[in-house]
Amino acid sequence: MKTYMFNPGRESASRATLEAIQTENFKNTLKRIWDNIPLYRARMNEVGLTPDDIYSIQDLHKLPFTYKQDLRETYPFGMFAVPHSQIVRLHASSGTTGKQIVVGYTKKDIESWSECVARSLTAAGTYPGDKVHISYGYGLFTGGLGLHYGTEMIGATAIPVSTGNTVRQIQLLQDFEPSVLCGTPSYALHLIDCLREQNIPLSSLQLRVGIFGAEPWTDAMRAEIEKGLGLKAFDIYGLTEITGPGVSFNCAYQNGLHVNEDYFVPEIIDPETGMPLPPGEYGELVFTCVAKEAFPLIRYRTRDIACLDYAPCACGRTLVRMSKPHGRSDDMLIIRGINVFPSQIESVLLGMGETSPHYLLIVDRINNLDTLEVQIEVTHENFRTGSVKHLENLAKAIKTKLESVLSISAKITLVEPNTLPRTDGKAKHVIDKRQLL
Repeated sequence: MKTYMFNPGRESASRATLEAIQTENFKNTLKRIWDNIPLYRARMNEVGLTPDDIYSIQDLHKLPFTYKQDLRETYPFGMFAVPHSQIVRLHASSGTTGKQIVVGYTKKDIESWSECVARSLTAAGTYPGDKVHISYGYGLFTGGLGLHYGTEMIGATAIPVSTGNTVRQIQLLQDFEPSVLCGTPSYALHLIDCLREQNIPLSSLQLRVGIFGAEPWTDAMRAEIEKGLGLKAFDIYGLTEITGPGVSFNCAYQNGLHVNEDYFVPEIIDPETGMPLPPGEYGELVFTCVAKEAFPLIRYRTRDIACLDYAPCACGRTLVRMSKPHGRSDDMLIIRGINVFPSQIESVLLGMGETSPHYLLIVDRINNLDTLEVQIEVTHENFRTGSVKHLENLAKAIKTKLESVLSISAKITLVEPNTLPRTDGKAKHVIDKRQLL
């Protein structure tokens, strides 16, 4: 099978060469972190380390972990390692309290990120001259702009469609004839349903490659997408905190996701003990940014469960492969590519004061799109004395507030007191009806 690489010198470098690149970049990065990020300097002082104690990338395990809570507590710019005058872009992702996790990029960071995505696109069979239909969201979410810049870097044509307006998207797929589709797998399935409802033949599309990410999906879902859109589907992985999409990617052989480890060094640890696990064992995925300027995280705990494989790949890349994540070690839900935490809902409800703290999130997939219903018990007082109009207005107020915090729409259902399920006196907060085929 013929394969292509965007940067063969890096993607097929020897292990010794990769580790030399990682070490050189990380030592420079660590010095900048020490000088500019008080949290890291304090953490290293606590364990008696300075940058001079790190001789190679093999010493990475000596350094402390970074947690998402650290990013919340230093909001908005406390984890930046360069002056704000060097920041050319900000992106953000939601956290458990509704506060955004803010990530900064220098001009060099944008170029590095673009190359990571360019490698991902090329590995999936995207070439100069291809037209790339990008249905990821644009804005503070990293998906759209990440794929956009990577597309332009390889000399392909970016079509920045963003999300929603499926009828128009189908029309553009027919008129512009893109060969590559980028978006969430659930949206791809929704496109398939709409094509079938409108009796639009696949022959009217020219899609060859699909690059999907931002939410969990299985090989069975991959097969359905490939059949329904007449393309070859590839996985792309990323986190806003690390860089966005392009941290890792499928090659043509699809036997794991190659990590761009000249930029991001992965580890697998025991989520309970924090101790490193050997290749092939499943544990929590941890990343260190060895070459980022603005927002370089050290040993960031992703909560994703995966394993690593350093064996050679038939594609010729020597970059380590990570498995598709097998769930998370926390309670985060991914709905339409957006991170949603039950505690976000709880925080909103407690702040409003007109409902009880008992709620239930019902997540479903209808017509291949994720839906969220929030059932909330009203207070006994509101149930006894509240008018229908008052309860309707309360539901609208909750819906508006939740949308501002979650960045997704939810159906709000107010229910009587003591009607939601409880186990051992505790409310069950999540029912996820989605069946990942």
